[in-house]
Amino acid sequence: MGSISNTPSIFDLRSSLSSVAAPPKNGNAGGVQRSERPMAIDVKSNSKIVHGEAGYVLEDVPHLADYIPDLPTYPNPLQDNPAYSVVKQYFVNTDDTVAQKIVVHKSSPRGTHFRRAGPRQKVYFESDEVHACIVTCGGLCPGLNTVIREIVCGLAHMYGVTKILGIEGGYRGFYARNTVTLTPKSVNDIHKRGGTILGTSRGGHDTSKIVDSIQDRGINQVYILGGDGTQKGASVIFEEIQRRGLKVAVAGVPKAIDNDICLVIDKSFGFDTAVEEAQRAINAAHVEAGSVENGIGMVKLMGRYSGFIAMYATLASRDVDCCLIPESPFYLEGKGGLFEFVEKRLKENGHMVIVVAEGAGQELIAESMRSMDHEDASGNKLLLDVGLWLSQRIKDHFACKGKMPINLKYIDPTYMIRAIPANASDNVYCTLLAHSAIHGAMAGYTGFTVGPVNGRHAYIPFYRITETQNKVVITDRMWARLLSSTNQPSFLSLEDIEEAKKEDELIDNGKPHSSSIGGEAIW
Repeated sequence: MGSISNTPSIFDLRSSLSSVAAPPKNGNAGGVQRSERPMAIDVKSNSKIVHGEAGYVLEDVPHLADYIPDLPTYPNPLQDNPAYSVVKQYFVNTDDTVAQKIVVHKSSPRGTHFRRAGPRQKVYFESDEVHACIVTCGGLCPGLNTVIREIVCGLAHMYGVTKILGIEGGYRGFYARNTVTLTPKSVNDIHKRGGTILGTSRGGHDTSKIVDSIQDRGINQVYILGGDGTQKGASVIFEEIQRRGLKVAVAGVPKAIDNDICLVIDKSFGFDTAVEEAQRAINAAHVEAGSVENGIGMVKLMGRYSGFIAMYATLASRDVDCCLIPESPFYLEGKGGLFEFVEKRLKENGHMVIVVAEGAGQELIAESMRSMDHEDASGNKLLLDVGLWLSQRIKDHFACKGKMPINLKYIDPTYMIRAIPANASDNVYCTLLAHSAIHGAMAGYTGFTVGPVNGRHAYIPFYRITETQNKVVITDRMWARLLSSTNQPSFLSLEDIEEAKKEDELIDNGKPHSSSIGGEAIW
């Protein structure tokens, strides 16, 4: 059996943090071995901000001890787990944090950090007292079943938990649907299937009823899988649980297949699978376009607000001639417009492939169809089908005035992509997310979501997940790489470029670059 390492961390928050405000009510706040110095607690936003030397800032997450005094602690069962006997160091240092911004200058302040994810020496739940539940909300995404499986197996195999419930049908399942008992045996092979074995839905969030159900069932750990709307709901559930003084840990696992959920985390699960599967549609469009005279293959990919899937699928494919995303406006008519570029490319190559994100060009078709202000049950804007609209506009353009005949094929693989199982990369990623959530809940943290920040998993407050959506920055070098790869026009006026630069400056002012995927800034 290995021994617990006493290797000191690079820095010790207990010696470096400075007091900036009075301590929170009920004394200690937010850690297994909490700082002896008081933390700055912003009660209004439910945030825990710790200031240290050299411009160090820790955006900490809530802890059960923040509002429940004198909670007992217990040794972490992992130290007696045979699977971990060869691990040199079972537990992360209590004071380990992860930097939000990794590229700095020598004179830069240390900047914003988040608490590092991982198992702690002490836990706030005994294994036989844990009664956990898992719920999936919102749209489908590759990897949902993997996260469910790994939460169940992680709780059972690492911490000896035996009582785990699945909430069926999303948030309303807490009070309107049956539950299902989850065991390692029952979830053994669900990662090989797409979708979610628990079912999902949009809306149905009744905070009081949900927390009543949690309280009545004796649930004390809640794992919530979903996008930004779901995480907002999880935040409200946590606040009600805190108001009632319940010993219930609420952990979120962020889901957004098109990677638009948050500026902080490197990427969301399911994104790699979506990009990989999108290649099949692009390849089919390329084959169709190249097999006929003046062939055009158009592929519509997911991306309501952010064009990450379209951008990365385009870069990975090398067969795309034009990529249109929500962040970069385009126009059809006139010099430098899309019609002119299509005609030019057909004359040069005899065929072309266009990739369009579902949220692109919405302002161009808003006048003809008045549904721009309609929303679904999750509050997402209902979009017009830009793929069908743009296909028809291109056909109409070339049909008039005796222009060249074209053959256009339109492919929409949206639900094929959403419904497939996760690929190898996403399966590994989902395992790490699930385990990070488990370790955090067992250690008493609550009101948090998990995700990699610069390649290291961290606990992130709910408000950071829901405050701003992640979008492609069209003044970034990655978008420039795409324009260079496709050789398409940017379609931007000088005013558009200046406006984009201003928005980019706001993003860089204390926040990470939004085109950061996979643990490092993309340059």
